[in-house]
Amino acid sequence: MAYPPWLDPYDAEPFILFSSSHIVAISLISALMILMFLLRHRLRSWSERTRRTLRIVLACMMFGCEIALQLWYVYGGVWSLKTALPLELCSLSLLLSALLLLTRSRWLHSALLFAGIAGALMAILTPNLGYAYAHFRFVQFFVAHACIILALLYMTWVEQLRPGWRSVVSSMIFVNVAALFVYVVDVMLDANYMFLRHKPNTASVLDMLGPYPMYILGEEVLALVLFSLLYVLLFAIPDRLNHRVKKGKSSAV
Repeated sequence: MAYPPWLDPYDAEPFILFSSSHIVAISLISALMILMFLLRHRLRSWSERTRRTLRIVLACMMFGCEIALQLWYVYGGVWSLKTALPLELCSLSLLLSALLLLTRSRWLHSALLFAGIAGALMAILTPNLGYAYAHFRFVQFFVAHACIILALLYMTWVEQLRPGWRSVVSSMIFVNVAALFVYVVDVMLDANYMFLRHKPNTASVLDMLGPYPMYILGEEVLALVLFSLLYVLLFAIPDRLNHRVKKGKSSAV
């Protein structure tokens, strides 16, 4: 069967880490994050109905990313129980973040916030990806991971579901419960979702964390450090600075 070049699962230009297209993707996602932060007050001022519509549109886009990927697997004849189920951390985060947009669940927000953002950021910086731009898989990969980050930041900055240190703990619990469930599936299917049975075939951060199974313990430590760092940089420090500004204004009055 002849496939269009942008859909071909077998004969496509390979992805190159930090190539020009990769740098552009990172830059665009970073710009969207900054733009959302700058526009957070304006978005917050929109009516509840408008914000609800925005959440539904973004959630549909996220579900659409996963549906499109599954259809591509089937179209290319590469769908398999061992590789195509949405059981990677970012796949779970994508679907659950979409559900968060629809429900505004504080529990989901707390569980997903740092696990979703950290996982998506690591995937964006060091993708386990075999296709270069402008292949469908390249576009779908970066759009899906960008949506995870934007959805979680939107719920925090605009819908004002505020995180605390408990959110770091909740994210750690979510990751470990998910990993335990996925490991059972891995054993049953002889699969390697979440790389719980061996490292990916391409270069990744896991290469710096030692051999199997020690790299899984390294992932635990790395996750805790990243979650804590994200909390401090994105929330604790800005909140403290904002508090000082407000305190200074009230003192001046």
